[in-house]
Amino acid sequence: MNKKSIKDSTPMYIGVVLTLLVILVGSIMISVTLGSAKISVSEVYKVLGYKVLGIKAYSEYSSGPMHDVVWIIRFPRVVLAIAIGMSLSISGVVMQAIVKNPLADPYILGISSGASLGATFAIMLGFGAILGGNFVGVMAFIGALLVSFGVLLLANIKGSATSSKLILAGMALSAVCSSFSNFIIYIANDKTGMQTVSYWLLGSLAGAKWETDIIILPIVIIACLFFWSRYRVLNLMLLGDDVSITLGTDLHKPRHIYLIITSIMIGLSVYCAGVIGFVGLIIPHAVRMIFGTDHKKLIPISALVGSIFMIFADALSRIIIPNSEMPIGILISMVGAPVFIYLMVKRSYGFGGVE
Repeated sequence: MNKKSIKDSTPMYIGVVLTLLVILVGSIMISVTLGSAKISVSEVYKVLGYKVLGIKAYSEYSSGPMHDVVWIIRFPRVVLAIAIGMSLSISGVVMQAIVKNPLADPYILGISSGASLGATFAIMLGFGAILGGNFVGVMAFIGALLVSFGVLLLANIKGSATSSKLILAGMALSAVCSSFSNFIIYIANDKTGMQTVSYWLLGSLAGAKWETDIIILPIVIIACLFFWSRYRVLNLMLLGDDVSITLGTDLHKPRHIYLIITSIMIGLSVYCAGVIGFVGLIIPHAVRMIFGTDHKKLIPISALVGSIFMIFADALSRIIIPNSEMPIGILISMVGAPVFIYLMVKRSYGFGGVE
């Protein structure tokens, strides 16, 4: 079957989605068994059998060290990996449609720099300490949202926001946030704080907890379903403002709404796992090369592929160094950058992979 038929074939699309769902379930089961603690596969599944399925025969695993490792440490990480992978992938898809750039990712509009500035304020100067033990993540979340609103405000000065104005506003605010972050780090002269900021900015799922999982996962799923239902508008964004207005659709309001929703998703991801880049760039672009630019297919496939990718990336970050853990941001960049370069060399640049 040629590339065009793969893109346009509904049975093929359904088969791919079902296959990815099976792979996702398998990835979850494999990932939970991996880690530095030596626990057999049967014991892992018995804990999950009791906690998830309520199998009474496994009630002996309702507590104890094995229960804690599997249910309190590993499984929340897998759930968070699914939420983060889905969030960043879909945010990348939407951002690329908003700015009409297939190489854009969720951080091109300065959202990453805003989160970094918020975290730097919290770690180096103690801002937001009254917000509780997770105040660093909360400040990063606030920083991401404030920069998003700032981008919208700047882009709407002297006329409605366009994709070009959004990119320029994002680049400007990103430079401002980075400058302030570096200034704070310089004047604080706190080596411990600098190490904390650096490690936090590299991203990690080690802080996964059920309390945060049950918040971020439903929100991300609802956001993905929302964007899936708006695939026609996202397709129009690729055509540009002039064409969409000719077709009777003004993209000004949807562009604002979509940017705010993606900013919330990214802010929650930053809150739960720090700054993890590249996922929103490589996943949508790779999926688009195979299945085309139709967001009706692109969104669900990207969400599933992003979740699977993040699960295995987190599992590898836990086992690649014995008795230690590599920040997932480093690992993703090491793996993702060569893959992306390969895709760029093998395929033509642009939406859909065929120009």
